[in-house]
Amino acid sequence: MIKENATARLIHFLVGLFVACLALAVILALAVPIGFYGMAMYLSPTLPSTQEIKKAKLEMPLQIYSSDDKLIGQYGNRLSLPITFDEIPDNLTHAFLAAEDASFFQHSGISIKGLGRAVTEAVTDDDSQTGGSTITMQVAKNYFLSSERTLNRKLTELFLARKIEDELSKNDILTLYVNKIYLGEGAYGVRAAAKKYYSKSLDNLTIAETAMLAGLPKAPSKYNPVANPERALTRRNWIIGRMHELGYITEAERDEAVSSPIGIKLYKEKLDVNMPYLAEMTRATLVNRYGKQVMHSGWRVRLTIDSEAQTDAEAAVLKGLVAYDHRHGWRGAEANDEPLENFRRYSSMSPAKVTKVNSRSFEATMPSGESVTVNWSGMNWARKYISVNRIGYSPSNASQIVSENDIIRLIPTANGNWQLAQIPKIQSSLVSLNPSTGAVNALIGGFDFNHSKFNRALQGWRQPGSTIKPLVYTSALKKGYRPDTMVSDNPIQVGSWKPKNSDGRFLGDITLRRGLYLSRNLVSIRLLQAIGITDTLNLLDEFGLDKEKLPTTLSLALGAGQATPLQMATAYSTFANGGHRIQPYFIEQIYNYNNKLLFQANPQQACAECFNEKLEALNKKAVEDYESSIENSDNTAGNATSTDQQNVDVAENSDESINLSIYDASPQSDRLKAPPVQYELAKQAPRILEPRVAFDMADILRDVVQRGTAVRAKALGRSDIGGKTGTTNDAKDAWFAGFHPTNATVVWMGFDQPSTMGRREYGGVAALPVWMDFMRAQLKNTPRQWVPNEQGFTSRRLQKKAVETTDNDESNEPDTSEKPVTTQTQQRTPSTPEPELSPQTPRTTNRGNNDGVPQNPLSVTPVDSIPPIPE
Repeated sequence: MIKENATARLIHFLVGLFVACLALAVILALAVPIGFYGMAMYLSPTLPSTQEIKKAKLEMPLQIYSSDDKLIGQYGNRLSLPITFDEIPDNLTHAFLAAEDASFFQHSGISIKGLGRAVTEAVTDDDSQTGGSTITMQVAKNYFLSSERTLNRKLTELFLARKIEDELSKNDILTLYVNKIYLGEGAYGVRAAAKKYYSKSLDNLTIAETAMLAGLPKAPSKYNPVANPERALTRRNWIIGRMHELGYITEAERDEAVSSPIGIKLYKEKLDVNMPYLAEMTRATLVNRYGKQVMHSGWRVRLTIDSEAQTDAEAAVLKGLVAYDHRHGWRGAEANDEPLENFRRYSSMSPAKVTKVNSRSFEATMPSGESVTVNWSGMNWARKYISVNRIGYSPSNASQIVSENDIIRLIPTANGNWQLAQIPKIQSSLVSLNPSTGAVNALIGGFDFNHSKFNRALQGWRQPGSTIKPLVYTSALKKGYRPDTMVSDNPIQVGSWKPKNSDGRFLGDITLRRGLYLSRNLVSIRLLQAIGITDTLNLLDEFGLDKEKLPTTLSLALGAGQATPLQMATAYSTFANGGHRIQPYFIEQIYNYNNKLLFQANPQQACAECFNEKLEALNKKAVEDYESSIENSDNTAGNATSTDQQNVDVAENSDESINLSIYDASPQSDRLKAPPVQYELAKQAPRILEPRVAFDMADILRDVVQRGTAVRAKALGRSDIGGKTGTTNDAKDAWFAGFHPTNATVVWMGFDQPSTMGRREYGGVAALPVWMDFMRAQLKNTPRQWVPNEQGFTSRRLQKKAVETTDNDESNEPDTSEKPVTTQTQQRTPSTPEPELSPQTPRTTNRGNNDGVPQNPLSVTPVDSIPPIPE
């Protein structure tokens, strides 16, 4: 009886336990979906719309081109080249399924088996397993989520994967995956990776290569075939084996693929011409305006700069710096008995190690291993540097210059030999503008960008010296003075200040014209004193200088303020174009990755009417060329497909945003192939000088070349160029600002930390030769031209008076510190005859004021209103 009761109680307990377990199981079975549903309801409002994938950013490097379509710079290591589902090779699809998600076409976004594998991998640290995330989950993470390891992010990934599966097809999901997945080396997507690792298109990849790419998503750095070839090879072969197991490839294909070498052939876009100063100023300008995203936008930016002009400018600046070093002596080797690979090349100066020293030559090894010989003619300039104003005796033996194991610099010569050189301590910059539009023709920021990234053409604020004098004189011409107005060059005292001329002489009463082309300091001071500092500053501001950087004293007449080479080139463009203020610019066009035009510069032009007369013909030809290019493109493109339009906005917070469009999945080239564009009607640049004033000043500045401080420029054999030398106190800055009607170019030379360049380093000695070398190349095939005169014609003067000339510049100018101003009386002479009209030049129309209303070309300020010129 007792046993029966015990048995009954046991049975009752077991039944109760079973019922309890069953109830718990039912509760758990209901709780999981209820909890899942509740979590879904909680996260649903925070989930992004899958439609946003259509607008996801696809990344490509920013490319920068010269006006003649030479690639001169590229920024951004990220590369994403979109493809369509039909463009995905079957082997590539099979490789990714084998490596990442074999049941992709069967599951609904989440794979329980895959999650189990992830746990197993975490426990066993088995690198041969596939990951736990499905391809759909990876799409959710790559497009919408961060890579942080949190429970909330993982749950969001799961729910978002289900949402993607509900709204997109499997083909769409796979296409999104292969376009976005990161595969190392800056490559996003399979097409970019094929290009980066193998320099191939997708359809040319082998089974082994597709398996190598498929092994990268799990850990792009860990399985990178460049950094970790052995580990990458192991994973590749495992994927090949999986492809065979899943029936994607045959046994023979498996064996062939496994035995294949890694075969990496990294792709790197080669620049046609390396022009880092231009590339960097372009990058900085775009990033400043649109944000850092622009470096991965795929934009192709065409500049106004011609690569040949830029190369000419670089050569001219380097030649000028080398010439300065030759004048001031050899500072010695850079190092001795150090590894040659520690020294990089700058400009055309290559490092070399001296291996043998003969009596009149020496031998050296180049970084390539080549042995070269430097003859006596390539080193006999190397007198020992003692100070900026002193050099030693001329050497008579090569051993006085170099020793064995010295690290020195060599530059090639025109006859194929080598010349000893040294990295210059002095710097130089050059800016060349088209005076009609403001387009930058060439720009040099310094000796070498890799040596110093500081762009002196844009950022180098220096005293302009006497290059500012023409701007001051122009203020006088605006008030009615003429080139033959007599001004005193006699001594003057303003308070305790006793300024003097550079040569210490006084020429008495001379014409305004002669005062400028001989750069007489006292004439400049008297003119500024007469016309007023305030009015002059206002005009300098219109020229493009910064009034805040200029003094409000008479030292302004001698260039005591600060200006950049770009500002001075802008100012001198006004003399070249007949009196208009142009706005410098250097970005001509911006295209997206598929050569669709996003931006076209339409600058104000000094002769908009001249341009517009040709507009119809230009547009007609542009349309014809464009239609021809489209026809040719259709014949070669075949049945290329395209993806949906995807927009990338790199200026989300900008009122001037530009949307990028990636609408062609199969561009024919990775280089800019922009079609011709139709230009808009040009707008007239504002006039700041009457034609008479602009012509008179241009004419005087031609005299500076013909018989003034820039007389060396006569060697160019041109009568249609003008300009002004400039040298500041103690020769700390040397300038030449010059122009031709088609080109305004300014050259500066000096030390970054202002100090004397040495005796006799005038603007006509240091800067002018650089300008001449550059302009000689630019004007080689340019016919003689003239600046428009006050009647709207191009003209020339018939007579030139023989006057005293000087080869010296305006060096040793007086102290330009602040001094009080005094006013004296005026003296005038009759005006000069009108210049004769050149019969070869057609008549043109000039605008008068900024509103486009023609002014009376013969109107002159009444004599009574002209301020007195101090004696």
